Amino acid sequence: MPIIEVNLAQGRSPEQLRALIHELTLAAHRALDAPLSNVRVLIRELPHSHFAAGDITLAERQTRA
Repeated sequence: MPIIEVNLAQGRSPEQLRALIHELTLAAHRALDAPLSNVRVLIRELPHSHFAAGDITLAERQTRA
């Protein structure tokens, strides 16, 4: 049973998250020949203060912009 975990900064629409789930499920199905019903997708949305690159959080980037 494939389990796909995704960590994202908050801010995507429900439609975007649904599309991501759909595409990841299909990719696992095609690549692994896994039954669609066996593919699990877990999405964790992180607050901008908990997501950083280059020692700068997304919240700090937004404040500076």
